[in-house]
Amino acid sequence: MRKYVSGLGLSVMVLALVACSSRDKPERQSQPRSEGLCSVPPDRLGDAEKISDFGSENGCGVRNAWRVSSLHGVTFSQPLVMNCATANTFAEWIRTSVQPAADDRFGEKVVKLNTPAGYACRRRNSAKRGKLSEHAHGNAVDVSGFTMADGTYVSVEQGWFAGRRERKFLAAIRQDACGPFKTVLGPGADRHHDDHFHLDLQKHRSGGAYCR
Repeated sequence: MRKYVSGLGLSVMVLALVACSSRDKPERQSQPRSEGLCSVPPDRLGDAEKISDFGSENGCGVRNAWRVSSLHGVTFSQPLVMNCATANTFAEWIRTSVQPAADDRFGEKVVKLNTPAGYACRRRNSAKRGKLSEHAHGNAVDVSGFTMADGTYVSVEQGWFAGRRERKFLAAIRQDACGPFKTVLGPGADRHHDDHFHLDLQKHRSGGAYCR
C-alpha cells in the first residue's frame, strides 16, 4: 500500500512539474509578415537579381529587395530597385493589362518601358518636408512611356491628349492598375504626375485603392 501511495505521489509531482513548466514557458508568438513578400521570385519573371536589404536612419530602405531590369520580356529604360511584392504586381499588370491593351489598340507588343523611378530616398513629390514617398521603400514604380515592337512610342504626357488609340490604350491600363496597385496617379491627378503613371502598394485605411 505504501509503495502504491508513494508511486502515486511521485506521478502527481511529475505531472505538476510538467504543468508548471508549460505555464512558465512563453508561448511562441507568430512573426509579423515582412513587408514586400511575394509568391514568385522576380528572377522567374524576368531579368532580376536579389540584392541585400538596406535601410537608413531617415527611414528609407527596402526589405525583400530586388534589382529588376525586365519583366515578361519587357525591358526597362533603367534597372529599378523594388521590393518583391511590387515586382510581382508590376509583372502581372504588364502581362494581363499592358500587353493585351497594346495588342488590341496597336496590333503590337510592348517591348520597353520608360521607367524614371523605382526606389528613391525622397519625400512625396520630392518635397522638403512631409511623409516619405512609397518610392523610399521600394514600394512604387513610375512609368512615363511605352515602346512597341514596331518602334511606336506612346508617352503618358503626350499620349493622354493625343489620338484615340493612344488615349484608349493609356486609359485602359491605368484603370486596370487600380486595384492590384493601391495608389495610381497620372495626368489630371496633380501637376507632379502629368507626365507619368505612379503605381504603388501603399495600404490605405479604407482597405481599398486610391486612383486619380
